[in-house]
Amino acid sequence: MPAETHMEGAPIERDEVLDLVRERLADILEIEPAGIAEGASFADDLGADSLALIELVEALEEELSERSSGFRIDDDDLEDLRTVRDAVDYVVSRFD
Repeated sequence: MPAETHMEGAPIERDEVLDLVRERLADILEIEPAGIAEGASFADDLGADSLALIELVEALEEELSERSSGFRIDDDDLEDLRTVRDAVDYVVSRFD
């Protein structure tokens, strides 16, 4: 892995987060990442159930904890993450 992925608190670009969310979600839902629009609703557009969202959160936490030690998505915040854009905005805001 590139060294920059292991830097503590390293800044992260919005496009990079979007790509990461798309890739992990595509793996979980077994669809193509290109078919995941930023404005897509997890439930309505992508058919993701609560289990799929939990898997996404776990995958993001695992990947991003390399960038920011102990990166977590708070359980209380999960209900606010309804679209791909919501998830991307949430992650980016945690790195600001």
